[in-house]
Amino acid sequence: MKVNTLVNSTSFNMHPAQRGVGMIEVLVTLFILSIGMLGVASLQFVSSFSNADALNRSQSVLVAQQMSERLRASARMSLIGDGLVVDQNYFNEDIYNFGNLSCNSGASPYNCFCLALPADIPNCNTGQCDASEFATFDAYETSCSAVSANPAVEIGLTCSDRDNTDGEQCSTGSRITITLFWPVENWQNIDRKLNEQCNVDRDEPHDCISLDVVL
Repeated sequence: MKVNTLVNSTSFNMHPAQRGVGMIEVLVTLFILSIGMLGVASLQFVSSFSNADALNRSQSVLVAQQMSERLRASARMSLIGDGLVVDQNYFNEDIYNFGNLSCNSGASPYNCFCLALPADIPNCNTGQCDASEFATFDAYETSCSAVSANPAVEIGLTCSDRDNTDGEQCSTGSRITITLFWPVENWQNIDRKLNEQCNVDRDEPHDCISLDVVL
């Protein structure tokens, strides 16, 4: 006997196939993408701070090394002790960071003082300079090198005199310290560990590098 089975064709189409993307899926996707983009932006922000610190540090190291070579080139035999000394004007803080110059414009220190040799600075490249003038010239040129990458960098020169009884401000064998300072910023109110040596008598956080030289 042949039995005809009738199948209702609509029974296989009770739930029509879903097409397109729902609003919930779109919102979830946008939320995940937003979290990812915030993470990338945060990494780029931190990277920019790290790159700036690295640039300041590497440039300052080069300037300190440049100054140490200038000190060695200017050293002379002491008239009192047995060894080399440099002119006392090298330890005059007013000749660094353009303290002996003035600029009427609001331009950066480099544009103010370093594009052309100021009249108050002796030209020791072409003229005859004595030891004191060489110190002023070296301080000017290293100050220009310091602010070429960061206008906020400051340079200083100090001496730990090993003999205070003689007439030399920095006796033979004394340790000369070249230090460069620059301001630093905190990110997201996270305080960084500050070097006490870099923040003596300073209101804002600073970082620094130091190079010791013994002639």
